[in-house]
Amino acid sequence: MNHVPEPAKERLLYLLRLLEKNRDEGSGLVTSAMVEELTGWHRDTIRKDISWLGNGGEAAGTPGGYNPQFLIPAIRKALGLDRVRRFCVVGLGRLGSAYLDRPFAPGPGGMEEFELAAGFDTNVNRVEILKSSVPLYPAYKMGEVISRFGIEMALLCVPAAAARDAAGKLAAAGIRGIINFAPAALALPPDIAVRNVYLADELRALAVKLFPSGC
Repeated sequence: MNHVPEPAKERLLYLLRLLEKNRDEGSGLVTSAMVEELTGWHRDTIRKDISWLGNGGEAAGTPGGYNPQFLIPAIRKALGLDRVRRFCVVGLGRLGSAYLDRPFAPGPGGMEEFELAAGFDTNVNRVEILKSSVPLYPAYKMGEVISRFGIEMALLCVPAAAARDAAGKLAAAGIRGIINFAPAALALPPDIAVRNVYLADELRALAVKLFPSGC
């Protein structure tokens, strides 16, 4: 699905979340008008996005709307989310440890396409003291564990000063994508996908949008 424009991919991901919520609540068909009301997207845009799914999107459509039972797997397949992908957490301070027992499992509120396979920290005492259902390891074992369990993605929750070094080790271990919570730019090969999540930047962007003239 690399030929699909990035905005369409983002909308399909958001649509997937809406459909899953609708399914979990036991609701029926979802119409383009309903999605338009919830998102503000024009219904023609929604139909265009679904058309990228090919036969999967067409099979989900009926005169009364889209059937989540068919549209959810069609979106997952088109976006490469139809298999379980393993990820890890690097940095087990307050932020990192908060992700250890989140609901990455089938069912309402879950995310069955992801498996949290490991947590890492440079502080060996922290690794030993923390209680979690997720296996925890000292950071020097990242290469071995990531390779052994086929971990593909990482949440980087380390301080800014340690971010580049940790990201480099993740890249060397074979990690293909990183969600970076550290306020630091990562120097990585272009084939490693990075999404930066900085709270300060998000607050600034929101403030600029709300108060463009300093009002």
